[in-house]
Amino acid sequence: MQTHTHITAWPPSRRRDTAADALALGRPSGSVDRIMHLRSPAFILLLVPLLLAACRDQKVASYRIPKEKEPEAATSAAAAHAAAGINPDGSAPATAPGAAGSAGGGAMANTAVPTASGSGLTWTAPAHWQSKAASAMRKATFTVPGEGGASAELAVTAFPGDVGGEVANVNRWRGQIQLPPLSDADVGAAIMRLEANGLKIAVVDMVNPAAATPTRVLGAWIPHQGSTWFFKLSGPDSVVAKEKNTFIQFLNTIKAPTP
Repeated sequence: MQTHTHITAWPPSRRRDTAADALALGRPSGSVDRIMHLRSPAFILLLVPLLLAACRDQKVASYRIPKEKEPEAATSAAAAHAAAGINPDGSAPATAPGAAGSAGGGAMANTAVPTASGSGLTWTAPAHWQSKAASAMRKATFTVPGEGGASAELAVTAFPGDVGGEVANVNRWRGQIQLPPLSDADVGAAIMRLEANGLKIAVVDMVNPAAATPTRVLGAWIPHQGSTWFFKLSGPDSVVAKEKNTFIQFLNTIKAPTP
């Protein structure tokens, strides 16, 4: 049997390079033909369809991420007051000079604020306190006359819940007369505790003597049936200070309705 050996006719220089490549790869020089066959244009043409088919088999996966829920709107009375810019006594908070008429003020003034409902408290006011018509925000309003035409005002309001708690309410009143806030411990020390007719009453007295017209606030609050009732006497220091004993006597007349 005759054996035929196929020899590719490469240029001498190419044969030397290929042989060197085979030796560098650790292959015997007899593998040169196989190496050159892998590099041939025909082999590359056969390889291209296989690569394209492999690319078509790949799939792009997509995922849906659920949208996060929006935080629920605050529904507490304290949040409503803050949004409306209203203090527990039904008055507007103190503002910095030039802040009046700022953008959004009209919208804030029209924000509805919940007030306490259900059976209310009753009281007996001093004869010289002049009653004024109640409003949507106030349960009662009194003008307290003083000397020389000066006067103070007593505002009675009631809101659901604790309206932020004692510290927040005391510091809110302090802010109205341009006093700095107190710490929790200092607020606790400033509160006078009373009890009358089965009701627990908290009372604070604050004054700003550095104001152009020294201003004083006598404030009290009473928890009642899930709401908080506020009694705030504010005005010139000379008028409010003189009415302090009368104010305490007034608080002792407050009663819850008889079942």
